[in-house]
Amino acid sequence: MNEDFLIGTYTSKTSKGMYAVTLNHDHQQLENVRLVAASQKPAYLQQVGDRVFAIKQDGDLGGVASYQLKDGQAELIDQKLGAGAPPAYVGYDQDRKLLYSANYHKGTVTVFKVASDGTLTQTDEVTHQGECGPKPEQDAPHAHYADLTPDKRLAVCDLGMDLVVVYDVSDDGKLTQASRYQSEAGFGTRHLVFHPNGQVAYVLGELSSKLEVLKYDAETGSFSHVQTVATIPADWTAHNGAAAIHISSDGKFVYSSNRGENTLAVFAVNDDLTLSHIQSITPAGDFPRDFELSQDETFLVASNQNGDNLTLYARDTTTGQLTLLQQDVACPEPVCVKHKLRNVNTPLVSPQWKSPQGAANSQG
Repeated sequence: MNEDFLIGTYTSKTSKGMYAVTLNHDHQQLENVRLVAASQKPAYLQQVGDRVFAIKQDGDLGGVASYQLKDGQAELIDQKLGAGAPPAYVGYDQDRKLLYSANYHKGTVTVFKVASDGTLTQTDEVTHQGECGPKPEQDAPHAHYADLTPDKRLAVCDLGMDLVVVYDVSDDGKLTQASRYQSEAGFGTRHLVFHPNGQVAYVLGELSSKLEVLKYDAETGSFSHVQTVATIPADWTAHNGAAAIHISSDGKFVYSSNRGENTLAVFAVNDDLTLSHIQSITPAGDFPRDFELSQDETFLVASNQNGDNLTLYARDTTTGQLTLLQQDVACPEPVCVKHKLRNVNTPLVSPQWKSPQGAANSQG
């Protein structure tokens, strides 16, 4: 069995654009890293069937683009570029056929309608404003993530403001703010994932190297704090920036990456949906920015931005722990790993939320 992953990259050194790599399940190895689309800085992307939506830059212009996968290549369909830096994230809404982008440099969230032929039409844009955090990186609002909640609202992580902002989304792609959740000062809210039951989110803080467990109220679209845990040891004093977060489809394990300590951290999800750290493993590369589970979740592919390489792990689906299988798979400036988007719009009905005892103020 073979499975393809798309690799988004920076293009500041030798990378030419968007790449693909094949995971050979039988041989337990990554094979055939190849260029699929020449493009400047396709640093984040989503694959939906044979369509790809990606960040795109063209000189002093930045924005998003749509592609058609055909004969092993990604052919450009449409692009929407504007003055300034490109976004940091793109998310896709399968039901309403909307594309969301979060622009770190501009502090904006932009919505596009995706036509059946893949062309894009902007429907809305909001600009974050307000007080920012105390760290040097928090000089302004920095929208870093924009993707769906299980009940089809839009959750936006703002690293500059230590915020998760939730928006209601109309069918024609208009945003209306529903709630704001304020993390601790300097948290550096970067990305989040929802538990499959739709009642809890796990929010990653880049600047604090911490994870927050938040209860989600679907009636109001708001979050409340349950637990905070660290992604690095308490005695780690050198620089670290937490980067990516993913959860297994059974809701039993959460994974995050650390750039600096250069580890993947594994957390078990407890019965009350709080987290317990169970493993940290080296990604055998420098600056592990992103990673992705295989479709059957028995493997994990990680991208090491500064190491210019990919690494492959076996994943024990019972214990959640990782074992290194392959390292030094050459790939230039890899910063995003994706395969076909799963349908995450319908949350599971169990396990139900259980209020943890004493977890509301815990620090890990």
